[in-house]
Amino acid sequence: MPLPEPGTPWPPPQWASIYSAYSQWDAWYSGDVDKLSTVYGATSGWAPDPKGYNKPSQYSDGMVGRLSRWFWGTPQRQIRSNKLHVPAAADIASTSADLLFSEPPSVKVGTRDTATQQRLDDLFGPEMIVALLDGAEVAAALSGVFLRAGWVGRQPVPSVVHPDAAIPVFKWGTLAEVTFHRVVQEYDGNVMRHLEHHVPGGVQHALYLGDKDRLGRTVPLTEHEDTAQLAAGLAEDGQTIPTGIDDLTVVYVPNATPNRQWRTHQQAAHLGRSDLSGIEPVMDALDETYTSWMRDIRLAKARIAVPESYLETGGRGAGAWFDADREVFTGLNMLPGQDSSPISAHQFAIRHEEHRQTCSELWEKAVRGAGYSAQTFGLTSEVAMTATESNARERKTLLTRGKKARLWRMALGKLAELLLRVDRAQFNASVTPQRPDVEFPAAVSEQPRERAETARLLTEAEAVSTDTKVRMVHPDWDDERVKQEVEGIMSDRPEGPEMRV
Repeated sequence: MPLPEPGTPWPPPQWASIYSAYSQWDAWYSGDVDKLSTVYGATSGWAPDPKGYNKPSQYSDGMVGRLSRWFWGTPQRQIRSNKLHVPAAADIASTSADLLFSEPPSVKVGTRDTATQQRLDDLFGPEMIVALLDGAEVAAALSGVFLRAGWVGRQPVPSVVHPDAAIPVFKWGTLAEVTFHRVVQEYDGNVMRHLEHHVPGGVQHALYLGDKDRLGRTVPLTEHEDTAQLAAGLAEDGQTIPTGIDDLTVVYVPNATPNRQWRTHQQAAHLGRSDLSGIEPVMDALDETYTSWMRDIRLAKARIAVPESYLETGGRGAGAWFDADREVFTGLNMLPGQDSSPISAHQFAIRHEEHRQTCSELWEKAVRGAGYSAQTFGLTSEVAMTATESNARERKTLLTRGKKARLWRMALGKLAELLLRVDRAQFNASVTPQRPDVEFPAAVSEQPRERAETARLLTEAEAVSTDTKVRMVHPDWDDERVKQEVEGIMSDRPEGPEMRV
């Protein structure tokens, strides 16, 4: 798929259903109640019924009718919205990212290639881990994320691109090319878009001036400050910046597989599955339940009803009122039995226990539907546990994390190799382009006492060497530190340092 022709509809029509799903997940993930109302149609169709009881789309068949009958699809007719949103989607996506990158993964090559290892350590520094955290969170919400290998000045730079800003092309399940798009300016109904088309060997750039639905005509990159600096690096064709390598400089990371929602779509079948896919009705019901709970609280505010004769009048046309804080009342001049009903108090019960149980049940359903254990989100009693007990309770979470870690491990290995190849091709760096080993730390770390006890039992069984025991007790040590510790242990033994380990 080359750069699109001027006037092309954008996004392409064959991607309309995918981008519609992106919009729904983005609304849940962002927690923007206006987005939720817009996506599910609550902001449309004010006529003909001003009270919203007869919303035409609610009688429609298919997806439009079904979504408009959701809680977030019902129209809001009050100036102040009483609908309450619970950020369940954001919590799920954030937890997914924390499980993967709260501790940075190790990216290692052979011990003898110190120059390449040092370069990788620089590339995968703290800034890269922050970018990966952001990317993993977006991937959990929107089904995947793109990792791009580029360069700024004389430094290779990895970056993250969100899936709703890309049109990819997959061949045999492998990313073959991709077009990234972004809006750089909007004015008077005009939309200026920058398209960045990645193919093996180069990146094509173009600037289009159109409207919200079409690309329009192409304009020079120098027409906008965000793209002007790209013009200097273009090749003779006036569109392409060569990368210097014969491979695509973009890697796609699916959040989870398989993709149940788009499994028959020629391209979208390879995009991965969002953590929110399939649990949207549960999150909608959770919002409705919390809103009902708050409605009970509002209705339970104490109110009193007083006879009309109890009201103070301000004179003709000035209205009447009752001062509830007044302590002394004068006698009322009325005939016996006339308007003599007493002050009556009204206060409804708050069904807090019923609402709490329903919310807890819905929360757990949403969490399990996303692939996690209730324990991960604190939905069970908090008690002190060993690593073994925690693993048992969070088995579903650990399985999901393991699946995602395998996908990220392959993608990060490929990204690291691309960065090394770009570094060598663009800056003639003294590195050896290769695919490193990527390892994620354990999700639940054992306490030192537990590791020491395990090492003691293995020693009594004569089933482990001193080197292995040191690595078990100190999993964060490198080979050199482990070797020094083993030598120290052996030198302290009566048998002497000549003992084999």
